[in-house]
Amino acid sequence: MATINKAGNRMIQIQGGVIGPAEPRKKTLKVRTVDDYPSVAKAHLEVAEIYADRKMAGGIPICDESIALMQHMFTEEEASVMRYLKGGKRETAASIAAAEHRPVEEVRPLLDKLADDKRIIISFGKGDEKMYMSIPLLPGAFEFILSRTSMDSLTDWHRRFCELFETLYETGYVVEQPLSTAPPFIKYLPIGQIIEAHPMAYPSDKVAEILSRYSTIGVTLCQCRMTEEIVGRGCDRPKEVCMAMGPFAEASIRSGRLRRIELKEALEIKAEAEASGLVSWMDCQDPKIGGTSCSCCGCCCHLMRRVSEFNMPARLAPPHFVPKVDHAKCNYCGKCALACPMGAITVDVVNNTYAWDDKRCIGCAQCAVACSKLKAIDMMVVPHVDDFLQTNTRSFLS
Repeated sequence: MATINKAGNRMIQIQGGVIGPAEPRKKTLKVRTVDDYPSVAKAHLEVAEIYADRKMAGGIPICDESIALMQHMFTEEEASVMRYLKGGKRETAASIAAAEHRPVEEVRPLLDKLADDKRIIISFGKGDEKMYMSIPLLPGAFEFILSRTSMDSLTDWHRRFCELFETLYETGYVVEQPLSTAPPFIKYLPIGQIIEAHPMAYPSDKVAEILSRYSTIGVTLCQCRMTEEIVGRGCDRPKEVCMAMGPFAEASIRSGRLRRIELKEALEIKAEAEASGLVSWMDCQDPKIGGTSCSCCGCCCHLMRRVSEFNMPARLAPPHFVPKVDHAKCNYCGKCALACPMGAITVDVVNNTYAWDDKRCIGCAQCAVACSKLKAIDMMVVPHVDDFLQTNTRSFLS
């Protein structure tokens, strides 16, 4: 493994000899209504209402920060056509042109720019039958907009998008979003060097087994760490770690948004990511369609920050493994607490105490790796989670 984790985690604090999670960020969101913005174009307000819909990944409340983001993402003319893409409904350029009372020749280029250039929406098909559809901002358009193989391709528009999005995120709007009752769609995988040899590890615990089922793999830069670097909080961990697999990846590879890689390089990238303190996840896509995987940190990842920064639950599959500490070997050095991306461990290095928060733990095993010299931490199987994981293994591997 080429990289050693020397990057800090701003979500972990050291205070009075105690190493543990920083105080949760307080919500500053001030929810408003469109009537509070009489000077904002009607089209921009209607687009803001589309994103405020709970069906759009929980919705983004109307607020000063969301209005500023909408005004940046869309010109007024683009917003005038975007406002017809409500609730995930697919529309053709002709249907939107008719509703807007404009020639289709004027409407189609606006939609194509949003889909192909800005990548805020997605499109299907070709010619007159081509259809357009809105997608949630996060996860969704945020990743599509920033997906690329080089930071050099970012324009001033992209950089301003990152700044405005981060300003919105820091209001704590995610705290307002209800968690779906659907099964969790993200599963974090334990460190390969520990789990690969574990007799109780399922095939769905092993990155190599999952990735080997795909003939096409593409890699791109992590959009979250790109954003944090732009706003001056980059953690210096590797960025080229986000992957798409299968048919899902082909279009992005052809467009240059992903770099095609072979399985060997994919596993090398994941190994370096793990050694750098990142934790890898897989979504539950069907391999016949495609899937995605990233390697994340608790200080940049917008999904993990819901837990690490705001101390709120997230839609994460329960871990199959959790840490078990041998207190006879532990010297309470605090390395495990510093390594935990979720702030699930608190160590008092003065009074020699250790505390573990099961509600924050994702079973990534970074604590065990940090303790590799003393070997005071082992990863043990969580018995009560077996039924869930066995039931959902098919969604990861079938």
